[in-house]
Amino acid sequence: MKLKAQIMTEDGMSRALKRMAHEILEKNDGCENLVLLGIKRRGVTLAGTLAERIREIEGVEIPVGVLDITLYRDDLAAKSDMPRVNESIVDFSVEGKTVVIVDDVIFTGRTARAALDAVSELGRAARIQLAVLIDRGHRDLPIRADYVGKNVPTSLNEVVSVQVKEYDGRTCVDLYSIV
Repeated sequence: MKLKAQIMTEDGMSRALKRMAHEILEKNDGCENLVLLGIKRRGVTLAGTLAERIREIEGVEIPVGVLDITLYRDDLAAKSDMPRVNESIVDFSVEGKTVVIVDDVIFTGRTARAALDAVSELGRAARIQLAVLIDRGHRDLPIRADYVGKNVPTSLNEVVSVQVKEYDGRTCVDLYSIV
């Protein structure tokens, strides 16, 4: 893969997440009954950052959980004969809550669909919303994000790489060419 461009710097990501936190609060009339579920791996880090921004704005701690969607994927067999399953960590009820699923990139929509299935097994949420840092287009399913940090039109020969310090040692979003 060849680096084509840096789409977002660490500062750009921070600004986008702060804006998204404000949008989440505005759309939901505050943070009452609001919970965040980050999709493993980078979605968890982004959900934590969104929760921190909401705390800074509202002065309220909202619950953040970890959503492992591995077993809910419709392409599980194609990905691996022995999928590695890390369990979801949700130590609060989603019953009657507004659940915001957080992911780094939305592409085909299949991860978001799997996340919807995983959330439905946790309980009956009042509403489920989707927040993504990057929307790169190319949907296979009729799924859209409610909150988007940045829309980045891409070709199918490109890869969007969201990097966070916890996993990658740096925080930014890069665009790579695979040809």
